[in-house]
Amino acid sequence: MDNSAEILPGTLDLLILKAVSLGSLHGYGVLLRIQQISSGAFLIEQGALYPALYRLEQRGLLASEWGTSENNRRAKYYRLTRNGEKQLRAETDSWNRLASAVATVLKARPEEV
Repeated sequence: MDNSAEILPGTLDLLILKAVSLGSLHGYGVLLRIQQISSGAFLIEQGALYPALYRLEQRGLLASEWGTSENNRRAKYYRLTRNGEKQLRAETDSWNRLASAVATVLKARPEEV
């Protein structure tokens, strides 16, 4: 059985911010962290990840610096900025409100309408 889930439009940034909030990571490490914390439910393609990292950095939500990866290669490491922390909190709150509202609608029964 396939355990992967489709990422809804607009949620990749939230997933990236959450992954990086757990510790500084290079790009591919972000991809692996999302797969890990989602228990493999989200399989992010590199073609979507790197433009999102660039966009988040341009918006001032992530900062980066060059370093050396575990396999001794040069890699760009990302960390959350203060603005990124604020954005993560705001998007998390918004996501939780949306998820709660959808759950409420899905629980509706004919006799309650």
